[in-house]
Amino acid sequence: MKKYLLMILLLSLSGAIDAAAQDAAGAAVNDPEPKVRLTTTLGDIDVLLFPDRAPLSVANFLRLVDDGFYDGLIFHRVIANFMIQAGGFDAEMNYREAPGTVANESFNGLKNRKFRLAMARQNDPDSAGAQFFINVRTNPHLDATSRQPGYSVFGEVIDGQDVVEEIELVDTANFSLDDGSKMAAVPETPVVIIEATRLP
Repeated sequence: MKKYLLMILLLSLSGAIDAAAQDAAGAAVNDPEPKVRLTTTLGDIDVLLFPDRAPLSVANFLRLVDDGFYDGLIFHRVIANFMIQAGGFDAEMNYREAPGTVANESFNGLKNRKFRLAMARQNDPDSAGAQFFINVRTNPHLDATSRQPGYSVFGEVIDGQDVVEEIELVDTANFSLDDGSKMAAVPETPVVIIEATRLP
């Protein structure tokens, strides 16, 4: 009897822990229209996220926002008439490792249109971690096709488009990393994400 009761207790605790983990990891699912503000050194960028179309990417992004992961990071890759990218380096160009990766969701029907957010990744479609970019023009070559995955769109800028355009036009240069490699299109004056926070 004691073993039976202990087993029930453990199963109950396990269920509670699993539920808590799911709530923490998938908080976006409980809010049909989550919004995030990126407070930068050039102004605020407000974004609306799409949990119905990109639930994994949105949950991952919100978890990183809630953990303060993006605070102090910069827009480290800025290419005019293409996109602005953030989520990997601080103002001293120290790399911040993402805690995990998220599966590709580029077949969700969302296109890489101007002012939309998408997950940056390596050649592996499922390698997106924390880095994201904002399209500063419509980029159809980044969309999924019948032959290959694209870049997962998970949100769009709803306020602060002028800030995005200001970031797009900053002066950039090549930067030499500690490992000897070079990174192109790094802003000469860092554009810092001071804080990333959820909006009510």
